[in-house]
Amino acid sequence: MPNKKSAEKELRKGKKRAIANKKVLTKTKASVKTSLKQIAAGDKSVKESINRTFKALDKAAKKGVIAKNAASRKKSRLMKKVNAIK
Repeated sequence: MPNKKSAEKELRKGKKRAIANKKVLTKTKASVKTSLKQIAAGDKSVKESINRTFKALDKAAKKGVIAKNAASRKKSRLMKKVNAIK
């Protein structure tokens, strides 16, 4: 337990931030998973929906939930799989 008032506040802030970060990460993972399922099914409409996934990855990277390079890596691997569908 924190001993000082400022430490208590930081603990509260940290909990709020953890909840917000988890929400963003969950949304991002769900979006990636959906895209991967569409790719596995060979769905041609994945190209339109992949933009939502990229947007979620970029937002997560911007907020610091995931690293910028991790977002780029995931986007690159997804696009590689989408291009292989052709």
